[in-house]
Amino acid sequence: MTTAPGRRSSTFTRLLRHGFTDPSAAEQLLDLDALASVRSDPVLLEALGATADPDLALRGLVRIVEAGEEGERQVLLDTLVTAKPLRDRLLGVLGASEALGDHLARHPRDWQALVTYESVDLHPGVAEFEQGLADAVDPDSLRVAYRRCLLTLAARDVCGTTDLAQTAAELADLATATLRAALAIARTAAPEDAAQCRLAVVAMGKCGGRELNYISDVDVIFVGEARDGVDETKAMQAATRLAAHMMRICSDTTVEGTIWEVDANLRPEGRNGPLVRTLSSHLAYYQRWAKTWEFQALLKARAVAGDPELGAEYVEAVSPLVWGAADRENFVPDVQKMRRRVVDNIPADRIERELKLGPGGLRDVEFAVQLLQLVHGRSDASLHSGSTLEALRALAEGGYVGRADAAQLDEAYRFLRSMEHRIQLYRLRRTHLVPEDEADLRRLGRSLGMRTDPVAELNKAWKRHASVVRRLHEKIFYRPLLDAVAQLAPGESRLSAKAAAIRLEALGYADPAAALRHLEALSSGVTRKAAIQRTLLPVLLGWFADSADPDAGLLGFRKVSDALGKTPWYLRLLRDEGAAAENLARVLSAGRLAPDLLMRAPEAVAILGDPEGLTPRTREHLEQEVLAAVGRAGDAESAVAVVRGVRRRELFRTTAADLIGSYGTEDSPAEQDHGALVDRVGSAVTDLNAATIAGALRAAVRERWGDTLPTRFAVIGMGRFGGHELSYGSDADVLFVHRPREGVSDEEAGRAANAVVSEMRRLLQLPTADPPLLIDADLRPEGRTGPMVRTLKSYEAYYRRWSLVWESQALLRAEHMAGDEELGRAFVELVDPLRYPMEGLGEDAVREIRRLKARMESERMPRGADPTLHAKLGRGGLSDVEWTVQLLQMQHGWAEPGLRTTRTREALAAACAAELIPAEDAQTLDEAWVLAARVRNAVMLVRGRPGDTFPSDPRELAAVGRYLGYEPGHVGDMLDDYRRTTRRARAVVEERFYGAAG
Repeated sequence: MTTAPGRRSSTFTRLLRHGFTDPSAAEQLLDLDALASVRSDPVLLEALGATADPDLALRGLVRIVEAGEEGERQVLLDTLVTAKPLRDRLLGVLGASEALGDHLARHPRDWQALVTYESVDLHPGVAEFEQGLADAVDPDSLRVAYRRCLLTLAARDVCGTTDLAQTAAELADLATATLRAALAIARTAAPEDAAQCRLAVVAMGKCGGRELNYISDVDVIFVGEARDGVDETKAMQAATRLAAHMMRICSDTTVEGTIWEVDANLRPEGRNGPLVRTLSSHLAYYQRWAKTWEFQALLKARAVAGDPELGAEYVEAVSPLVWGAADRENFVPDVQKMRRRVVDNIPADRIERELKLGPGGLRDVEFAVQLLQLVHGRSDASLHSGSTLEALRALAEGGYVGRADAAQLDEAYRFLRSMEHRIQLYRLRRTHLVPEDEADLRRLGRSLGMRTDPVAELNKAWKRHASVVRRLHEKIFYRPLLDAVAQLAPGESRLSAKAAAIRLEALGYADPAAALRHLEALSSGVTRKAAIQRTLLPVLLGWFADSADPDAGLLGFRKVSDALGKTPWYLRLLRDEGAAAENLARVLSAGRLAPDLLMRAPEAVAILGDPEGLTPRTREHLEQEVLAAVGRAGDAESAVAVVRGVRRRELFRTTAADLIGSYGTEDSPAEQDHGALVDRVGSAVTDLNAATIAGALRAAVRERWGDTLPTRFAVIGMGRFGGHELSYGSDADVLFVHRPREGVSDEEAGRAANAVVSEMRRLLQLPTADPPLLIDADLRPEGRTGPMVRTLKSYEAYYRRWSLVWESQALLRAEHMAGDEELGRAFVELVDPLRYPMEGLGEDAVREIRRLKARMESERMPRGADPTLHAKLGRGGLSDVEWTVQLLQMQHGWAEPGLRTTRTREALAAACAAELIPAEDAQTLDEAWVLAARVRNAVMLVRGRPGDTFPSDPRELAAVGRYLGYEPGHVGDMLDDYRRTTRRARAVVEERFYGAAG
């Protein structure tokens, strides 16, 4: 074809119109002599334009024609233009699969397999595929025959003769026939092995479920038995050789390529276990050692090759174990663990292109369906199917899944699997990644019937279906639970009360009957409130089930909803503010403290929907708020009631932020810097208690003296309060100091100071709905026998004359917290020489500190407590680390300004920077201190009362584990890790604290 320069030929234009992306190359191909007889036939161009990739189809056709013998070429071309069925099938395959085009170029006569279809060819089964493979006598001929069968299967697929489910079933049947042929070749090669054993091949995974991909590992399990009179050991060795040979026949790469990998890693003990076991050995393993995921895998077990009786015996024997898995002791924690989508191993740049494992992917649908089968299949045999789509249909018919949800999931799953099939068909490679190349996306979209703008249409449809799966894959667990307690339309199936209770129990609810009552109370009725609750609850139930105490979460949600249900903003907040509902679910189901704080003023739930709501308020902000509230109040008690209300609200803010940071949310991963979490809690609670004491001080003064107390008065923080390291249940350790105003006698000033202290302590401990703040002044000079308040001069005289080394050590934490700032600074300046003595500590003082520490270890540890698990006084716990750091501060603080801090971690870092302690030892101490502090916080959050040891109650212990970042079922790992971390810290303490003096 010659065309005037600068002008395009009419053929070029027609090619563009028919979807060719490289019309020039296509025009050159059509000009080849091999296509001379058909190049101008409009039927050919029309058919090429109907394929997924016209350019690819034309190139493939040219290769087949050129590879054929002279006489056969014209037969192919004549048949192509006169027989529409062949034209559609052959060109359809060539336009969708480069790999099958390669096969036809190597075996050009195989196009004849597509010429005619008998009725049985439209939907062949295992027998028909076995016939197609019958002539295969070695691995190469088996590969050729397999590809020929695959060619006919793919042709039916791309032409729409079979739908997704039929194609997947045919692929599984072809795999079955291939396994049988491979086993026959292996037996022929080793007849003596075949004579010694019975061997059954059981398909698992997608092959077992008759829903195979074009290219996928074919998962199998081998079962063997000795034939009569044969030693079992020898028979198992023979069976293992046969099985291994069969696997190699399918998996090895030869000049004809490979078929697919045969994967036997789902067998007992995985790749570490024997390849072939007897039936009794399989059963012994499953009854004693198998994990829940192994029973989930056995859902799809199907005997496909080898000894049919032995295969059937295996499937029959394991079936009761599969359907009884939900009764196993560890089923609930296993389910909680399995329900978390595992995407950590997917590279970040690939996760958005993952069809199988990514969010909203195929695995989400398959896992949800299989889990529901395990839960309800023990009492309903209609759910015993290996096929995802068949099982989904049965779940909907039984009322276990809402019909509308099931229909949407069915549609989404079919679309995503069709995408997967077309992606794999192109090069016959095992992949689940959506391509990035524009040409690949165009071919993929066209193969799915999208012709106007294939790339844009494909991306839109893919995202829409993935979004449906993301939205529904967990909701289908919970929505039927609401239907079980709701009024349904006539003809609608519902989950029975018994089935609902079974599902709730499987999801971790200890009292399913109570949970159903809560659901009914929350969602029944025709009000707008009930309608919103029915929308929220399926999602909330999932988040509750993800916690250590789902029952507490649901009960707490009912209480909050009962308290706030009539307020217009509450349900709107949960429905419209993305993070609010999940944050509330995490807070309500993580323990007792946060819900208890919330229940006393449920309106604080608004904090969870505010983007800045979880950020702690500064001390200045808090003091401004509480002092303003005191100024407006009529008397001291009402003033401090408001102040304590502020403290309760801010404690809730802090606990909520801590829990959400520790657990993480769907959009925000858990905080990895545990030290930062501890520091935030310690600083927030310290600032809050300091502001609360400042408010109580102002209220006590105003009640009796107006604006001015006869003496200047300051509150000095001590212990964890002064160190900004308070946990939720800590008392506030303080010293009280005053200095009489000019013209006021010491006696009058002393009476006023003592009266203020007494009133402050009374006001902060009044029995109310808000948590009390206990003030502990036992670290004062002379302890409990000494005066509660002293003047600055009295402190100076005492410390100059009587001070003991332990008091100097305690003063390391002294910091002004409330009251007169100038007086507070003067007190700190007074004690600086005591806590940071010039030239450090003498040997006698160091020995005394060590003696006191050893005495405390032996006398203060509670009777019966495990010293390896006591967070405060135990081995490598808070006390060990703090005394070690404080000894360094007292020895070197005079020379190292960085050590002059009340905070343990700051001082430890400064000691490391000054090379007073090796970095490795400092890190070991820091890790132990942070872990012990988190344990104390966790115990308070979970139990609602302070404690220094891990709870004994299993559910509380599990909740502590979840807070510390351990998955369900791993509390043993948590305790082992705690012991290991603190043991290493104690070794450092032995060397650095009890070791070298001076």
